[in-house]
This record gives sequence, structure tokens and C-alpha cells, in this order.
Amino acid sequence: MSSAAAGAGGRPRRTRGPRLPSRRPRALLPAVVSVIALVVAISIFVEVYTSRLWFGSLGYSGVFSKILLTRIGLFVVFGAFFALLTVGNVYLAYRLRPVMVSETQRNPTMERYQDALYPYRGWAVGVLGAILFLFSGASGAGHWQSYLLWRNGVPFGQRDVYFHRDIGFFVFSYPWYRYLLDFVFTALVIAIIATAVTHYLYGGIRLHAKGERVAAATQVQLSVLVGSFVALKAVAYWLDKFGLAVSGGRLITGITYTDVHAVLPSKNVLMIISIICALLFFSNIFRPGWLLPGIGLGLLILSAILIGGIWPLIVQYFFVRPSEADKEAQYIAKNIAATRAAYGIADVKVRDYPGSSSLSAQQLKVKAAGLPGVRLIDPKLVSKAFENLQQMRGFYTMPDVLDVDRYQVGSDRTPQDVVIAARELDLNGLQPSQQNWNNEHTVYTHGYGLVAAFGDRRAPNGDPVWAEGNLPSTGDLGRFQQQIYFGESEPDYSIVGAPPGTPPVEINIPSVGNKQHDQYSTYRGTGGVPIGSTFRKLIYAAKFWNSSILLSGRVNADSRIIYDRSPRMMVNQVAPWLTLDGDVYPAVVNGRLDWIVDGYTTSVDYPQSQIVDLGQATSDALTSEQAIAGHQADNINYVRNSVKAVVDAYDGSVTLYQWDAKDPILRAWMRAFPGLVKPKSAIPAALAAHLRYPEDLFKVQRQVLSTYHVTDPRTFYSGSENWKVPPDPSAGDGVAQPPFYMTVQLPRQTTHFALSGVFVPLNRQNLASFVSVNSDPTSGHYGQMTVLQLPADNTVPGPAQMANVLSNNATVTRLLLPFSRQDAQVLKGNLLTVPLGGEMLYAQPIYTYRGGAGSYPILQYVAVSVGQQVGIGRSFDQALDRALGLGTPVGTQPGGGSGNGNGGTTPPGSGNGTGQGSQGRQGSQTKAQLEKRYLANAMSAFAAAQSALEQGDLGGYQADNQRGYQWLQKLQALVNPPPKPGGSPKAGG
Repeated sequence: MSSAAAGAGGRPRRTRGPRLPSRRPRALLPAVVSVIALVVAISIFVEVYTSRLWFGSLGYSGVFSKILLTRIGLFVVFGAFFALLTVGNVYLAYRLRPVMVSETQRNPTMERYQDALYPYRGWAVGVLGAILFLFSGASGAGHWQSYLLWRNGVPFGQRDVYFHRDIGFFVFSYPWYRYLLDFVFTALVIAIIATAVTHYLYGGIRLHAKGERVAAATQVQLSVLVGSFVALKAVAYWLDKFGLAVSGGRLITGITYTDVHAVLPSKNVLMIISIICALLFFSNIFRPGWLLPGIGLGLLILSAILIGGIWPLIVQYFFVRPSEADKEAQYIAKNIAATRAAYGIADVKVRDYPGSSSLSAQQLKVKAAGLPGVRLIDPKLVSKAFENLQQMRGFYTMPDVLDVDRYQVGSDRTPQDVVIAARELDLNGLQPSQQNWNNEHTVYTHGYGLVAAFGDRRAPNGDPVWAEGNLPSTGDLGRFQQQIYFGESEPDYSIVGAPPGTPPVEINIPSVGNKQHDQYSTYRGTGGVPIGSTFRKLIYAAKFWNSSILLSGRVNADSRIIYDRSPRMMVNQVAPWLTLDGDVYPAVVNGRLDWIVDGYTTSVDYPQSQIVDLGQATSDALTSEQAIAGHQADNINYVRNSVKAVVDAYDGSVTLYQWDAKDPILRAWMRAFPGLVKPKSAIPAALAAHLRYPEDLFKVQRQVLSTYHVTDPRTFYSGSENWKVPPDPSAGDGVAQPPFYMTVQLPRQTTHFALSGVFVPLNRQNLASFVSVNSDPTSGHYGQMTVLQLPADNTVPGPAQMANVLSNNATVTRLLLPFSRQDAQVLKGNLLTVPLGGEMLYAQPIYTYRGGAGSYPILQYVAVSVGQQVGIGRSFDQALDRALGLGTPVGTQPGGGSGNGNGGTTPPGSGNGTGQGSQGRQGSQTKAQLEKRYLANAMSAFAAAQSALEQGDLGGYQADNQRGYQWLQKLQALVNPPPKPGGSPKAGG
């Protein structure tokens, strides 16, 4: 054999091989690689093992095993497929290399590359296969959720309107098929490239040769690979047809006129051409030659450009655009129907609401009496008051935005709205001298208790009226387990527990009030992972990179380590297929403190439903403080609140309850993880009383409803009736007003706890509608959404306009002026909108805030507007009376005062000097009743005067005192009336 042939065969043609590199670097490299691999392996083992222990501590080892085995299986299968396809074709290309090469076909450059690669060819192929295996395996493992949904999908029981397939095909099967197709496409492309490079290196492809440039064996192998790629393209064209139903477009999501009349036919044509082209490539196995496959491939590319690209554009611009509203009407109608069904707003009740009323002031007052209490406490502004008055110690904290719940309080157990917060642990509040490992991880281990205030009340000095407070917590919420080991602000990990008889070291209740010493306790719950063995100490020392876990005497045989303790994080790990609401809230349930987390099932593959950006839809004035949980996808077009999750604050137990029994996605996950989600019937009644309609779901539905309340396709197309969520008056421009939890009474409905908001027209700021959803699961109408739609030509101001009215009202400005002069900042609270007898009532609490250490916002006044008439007072009732013209206007009538008290009515006869009106009112009451009422009003006025004095409101103090004296004068005149003119006393008198 000639030297040329030997070179072409891939063997070294020199008798003396290349000089070997130094042994020291070659020996060092495997050692470095081994150390890195060992560190990576240990890190992976620590994370996997501690995760297994964490899941086991919650009783969900099966969930961990199912997820882990599924991911490992997908990793191996997808990694092996990709690596074997590429490495196998490279090996085959090497075996098919030309052995005999003529002198005229030699390529010295390639021969030098062959010589350089020859000693390392095995390593090179092995490294290539390992890299492909790792990356492709990781890609497959990352799609474990799509795989499980495909394996466990259930029918929706509804068919799409174009392909007549069950919607479950789009939600469960289509995403998995699309991923498989993309994965195999990528694998084939890499395999084709690697094969072509190998043939080029070893002479199978000779671009500069004068004769045959591609060897016959090379031609066959590449033809099979390219033919497989083109055949797969035919499958892609078939699948693309279904993708049109879930793809977002300029006008709507889903199929449009152009899709039906141009895109779908083009997909069918291109699919047929792809099949023919693939057969031409496969024919190279029997009859080599590039002419026919080349013609077929060129025809496919040209058809894709002309039929798949240009023709749809021609149809769109020349057939659709000139009469788009008419051409797209039927497709818009299908999009509207699908969108309303996918977002759960198909059954929204839309009712006309006048926005004005012919009722008298007294009749409106009676209507307002049906409201159990308008919430005045702003959950955002009152947080500092909670911390200053109920924090008790610097190492406790409360959230920036508090939660709203309802509890049955009082002797009659009437449900009342309360603003509530858990008193959690914040290690940043420790003194620098206290910040050491023992304190941070074994002493300060948990928060303690709840703080709650009535939503519709204020103390005389403007502070909240506590429903629950102090340390330990006492009040109207009853007795409950107050230690908070699992919460939103607890440390990253704590080590708790000790053998019986060991002195406790965990601070349970710090010294407060008359207590001179801290009270200590030892955790006796079942939460956390037992860490008594040396092996587990070592494992967790490695996990948290702290040797104290291994060496400290505080870690004993009965110790437990509590970590990953945020309720949202815990639910996310137990059920990672859920999208979680941004607001996790605490509740007292059957003597336990629970965290309630709302979980959603979402999809972006519901046919014809409009795609919504989840982050944008849930963003409002509160989301800067109240973070939204990480979502699986930014875009969705289907959502259900399918799960209510509960995390026990003491032992960390996680319980998932089925909430939407009809949701097919939840049923699929329940098939994948049997026993993970308990049935809805298992929800305790005490827990159900605290469940509520979740905020993020309402925000998403609110955004969709702003457009999809319109059901006429042509009106929808014009956008003339579109609404938008108004900006929050207390935030910057463009920041949406958040929805509010409060108790409302809508027309023809009973009073109920609700989540509500308003809309304004797209380019105006007057009110367009009021939207409310029943948030009380015990009412029987939970989830019923109602829209009160105002006439298009109404003049009812929207929130921004009403905020301007209140800010520029002369009486409001005059009452707030003294606070500005005292360097106090005036803070406007949440502007609530409440339907009232055909009118729209606005109520806004007004706080003052001095700033600095120890300062917190104080609720000074409540401003109310009804029919664009403004009233202000120290209570909602007083402000409402003044807005309706029933109370004493502030400072305009004798006894008007500043409205500090709860009386606020004009003393009889003080308004007109004749006393005729008062005599008519007095005639219906006995003398004893009048005496009692006059005395009560006088005492109320004097109490209001004292409150005004404490607040530095000297004008209010003087006016209320004057009003009190007027009531006393009337009382004196009633008890000892003056003699009639011209009369004489009786004898003996």
C-alpha cells in the first residue's frame, strides 16, 4: 500500500511519532478533573439527600421520589438518544471513510489534521458524546411536567371549534409533541453537522477535488439524515396547524381569516412536498445522485417562501385589511367565547346601574345602614402602627402590607372584617453583640402570635381598635398555638429540640410589661428534620457551609433542623406544578395558626383563548411590597384556582385541598401524584370560613374583563367600549389601583364579603363600572362575579377624579391645614368605592404622619362622597351624614365644630331660631327620652372636644365644646322650661 493510501486510512505515516508532552501536566490534569468531579458529586448528593429528608419530614417522600425518578428517566433517555445519534453517526462516518485515495485526490492539509487528531480521536468522540448527553439530558429532565401531563392527561369534555379535537389534546399532548419535535430537529441538525465534518476530515467529502467530490457511502449516510430531517419537517407542518389555535396574533390569539384561507392550506401543501422531498433523499440509498433530491429540496424551500410566507401576506393585506371587521367577525366571536370560558368569566352577571339616585338623603342613610361597616383601616398605611404599638421587641416584624380577613366576634358571633398580621421573627433586629451563631440559630428560632384590628373602627386618638394584640396574643380570635416556626420572615434555618429535662434555650416570650425575665421553651413539634446523628450533622454542615452544626453542643440527639420554611416555598416544592398567589395570609383555625396559600393551574395552550402576561396583569400599587410568586410561565391563556394549600405555622405540615373539582389540569396532576391533593369535602368548616377569592386570579380576570365584557365582535373590533383599570390615586401614574377586600351589599344580593374594583373608560377617567366577586365560601354564591355597568354618558367621577375632588374640597383642606403647619404629613388611604342605592359612594381614610423614630400614621378623618357631595368626619357615619346633608356642616352652623365626636347633629332649635323643626321632632318622643338623648349628645360632644385638644385641633376643641354647652342648655330648658310671656306663677309656686 502506498504512503498516500496509508495516510488516507487514518494511520500515522511517519515512523517517528510526535514528541510526547511532559508526564507532569498529563498526570495533573486527571487529578484536577477528579477533584472537580468529586466536589460536584458531593454537592449533588448533599442537595438530593437533604431534599429527600425535607420531603420525608412532611410525609411527601413519594412526591420527591416520583419527581426525581421521572427526571432521571428523562435525563437518561433524552441524553442517550442525542448522544448516540450523534456519536453513532460520527463513528459510522469514520468507518465509511475512503481507504484508497489516488495521488491526485490527496489533501495535505487534511492529512495533517488527521495526524494531529489520530491519538485523541477516541477521547474527542467521548467528550463530544458526554457533553451532548449532559446538555440534552438536562433539557429532557427540565420538561418533566409536560411529560407527566401528557401521560396523565384527561379529556376536557369540550372540543375546539376548528379541528374538533378535545381541548385536552392542546393542553396536554400538543406541548409535549412540540418539544419532542424540536428536540429531534436539534439532534438531527447536530448529527448532520458532526457527520459532515467527520467525512470532510477523512476524505469522504472533497470540496476541491476534480472528480467525485462526495463518496458514495458518504452520500448515502447524509441522504438518510437529511431525508429524516425533511420527513420530520412534514410532521412539523402537520403539528403547526394545531399551533395556530394557540398562537398569539396582532388582533387576537387563535385562528383568523388569513389562517383559514391561506396558512392552513399552505401547511397541507408543504407537508405533501416535504414527504415527496424526503422520499427523494431516501432514494439515494438505491440510486445515488443529488439531482432529484436537490430539485425536491429547492422546491420545498421555494414553496415555503411563496406559499407559506408571501401568499398569507397577500391575503392579509389585499383581502382582509380593507374589510377586516367583517372578515374577522366570526373568528373574533370564537375568540371571545373561548377566552371567557378559559378565564372563568363566562358567567359574569352584568347589570345596568344608574350611578345616580332619586332617593332622599334619609333613604340613602337607611340604605347605608345595611352595610355592616366600611373598612377604614388601610392595610398598607397601618403597618407601621402595628409595628410601633404591637411589635413588642425589635427582633419581631410584620409585613409592609397587611391582610384582610373576617372573624366571628362578639356575643352574637357576627362576622367582621379585620386587618391582620403575624408577629414574625427578624434577626436583623438583634443588637450587634447578640448576632452570633448560637443566638441566630438556636435561641431566636420563631415568631409569636397575631395582631388584628377591626377594619371599620378607630380609637378616639386615631389608633386601630385591636381585635387581637399584646404578647401573648389575646382578644377576640380565641386561644391558639402562637409559636410561629414556619412563616414568611423566619430565619434560613433553626436548630430546635432537646432531650427531656434539658433547660430550654429558645426564647418563647420576651420580657414585656410586668415580666422581668424572658420565657424560654423547647420545640416539641414534628416539623423539621431530625439531625441527631453525626452523619446528618456533617451533611447539613456541608449544606449550609457552617461547621458549628457539626461541632456545637446545642445540636444533640433530639435536635431537629427547620429550613425551607416559607409557606410559599414549601407549597412550591411539594406541588411545583402550581402557580402560587402573591398573597399568603395567616388565619386562626381550630386552635392553630395556619398560613393559607392559593394555588392555580395554568396553561398557555387553550385553543382560541387570548394570551395574557401574568406578571403585568397582577402588577398594581401593592406589588412592590407584596411580591408575586415566581410563575412557571409569564404568559397564560387558562387559569383556575384549583388548590387551597394550608401550612401549619408550628409543625410545618402542608395540606393541599382540591378546590375546583372540575378542572381537568388538576385532575391530571392528581393522577400523576395520587393522594397528594385531598378532596374538597375534607376541608374543615373552620378553615372554609377563612378561605377567600384570591387576588391574583381576580386581577387577571379583571384585565381580561376590561376588554372581553364586550361580546359583539364588531364592537370588540372597534374597541369603543373598552375599559381599563384606573390608576391608584395614591401611587404614581400608570400604577393600577389594587382590588380591595370588604363587605358589600349589591342590588338584589345579600351582604357578603367580596373582592372588588372599578373600571374607567379607555381614554377617560369617569367611572365606567364596578366589579365585585363573592369571596365568602360559606355564602353559597362564592365566585359569582357581578359587574354594575354605568351609562356611557354618566358623569360619576372615577378614582383619580374623586381623589382630586377630595383634595381640593375647602372643608377637607381647612381641617388638614393645622397638621401641615405642625410638620405632619397627610397620607390618603385606600379610596374605596361602594354601590349605595343607585349612587356610587366613595370613602377614604385620611392619616397624618409626623415621621421619625416611633412615629406611625394616625387615622384622623374619614372623607365620604355621595352624589359628588363631600362630607368629612371622625367616623364613617359622621362623614356620611354630612355628605348627605343630615349632620352639622363643619364649622358652618352653631355647634358645627370640626366633627370630632360621634354626635354631629344640630341641637334642636339651633339651626333656625324658631324651633319649629325641633318641636316637630320632639313631639314624637317622651320627655324622658329627650332628656336621655340630650345628655348623651352633650357628653359625646365634650368627649370629641377632648380628643380634638389631644390632637392639637384648637378650632375643633372650641366648636365641640360650644356644641356640648348648647345641648346642655336645651336639656336645662327641657327640665326647667321658662314661664310663658304674660303668665304668673301659681300660688305656692
